[in-house]
Amino acid sequence: MTRTIIDISVPLEAGIVSDPDAMLPQIEYLSHQDTVDQMASFFPGLTKEDLPGGEGWAVEKLVLSSHNGTHLDAPYHHHSTMDGGKRAITIDEVPLDWCFRPGVKLDFTHFPDGHVVTEAEMATAFEMIEYELSPFDIVLINTTAGRYYGDPSYLKRGCGIGRDATLWMLNQGVKIGGTDAWSWDAPFVSTAAEWAETQDPSIIWEGHRASIDIGYCHMEKLTNLECLPNHGFQVCCFPMKLKAGSAGFTRAVAILDE
Repeated sequence: MTRTIIDISVPLEAGIVSDPDAMLPQIEYLSHQDTVDQMASFFPGLTKEDLPGGEGWAVEKLVLSSHNGTHLDAPYHHHSTMDGGKRAITIDEVPLDWCFRPGVKLDFTHFPDGHVVTEAEMATAFEMIEYELSPFDIVLINTTAGRYYGDPSYLKRGCGIGRDATLWMLNQGVKIGGTDAWSWDAPFVSTAAEWAETQDPSIIWEGHRASIDIGYCHMEKLTNLECLPNHGFQVCCFPMKLKAGSAGFTRAVAILDE
């Protein structure tokens, strides 16, 4: 048996369009030359000439949101309560057993940017790939957004998963979903346009807010989903253990055994 591991995480990177301006990550790269004095400060009398090649260490300084890069949202991010009134769990409380499970991929690249996937469309997608959900399956959504990561249009790309479509999965025992888009929901620019017309607050973050009824997690900003089969693989997405956090970075991978 051979094993293939497919990286479905984007790199954490500054200087590209990956988040709204106010949320963009900042990364300061300190080279081996930049840190010579830093290293020498630990060892009185040490000089640059004493170091191999005159080099210190390479270090990066980060200013981040827990939602930069590929990350796993905890139910606490969605709302303060879940499961009909219980306290929503934070990322350090997410059961690790949820995070290493069989995966299934749905190809929603035919939906236009801003489309909100309905329950019927979700059910039909599983019928099309002849797959019946099992509890704890991890459902990955391939939208048009993945191919635009870093492009100025990225935040406007991809479809979103509606409340009813999300609850349809959760009622079958799904605990983790994932998308290559910036958000599990439709792009904010699309939702804002509908809000301006309808003034209906129920459309805002409706997929996220499904967690109020049934707590769940989802990953955002995945990549390489087009490389995956429809099913027959495992997903591993353990999040960083951020105390009381709303999300955690994850090096999400798909594992195929052949």
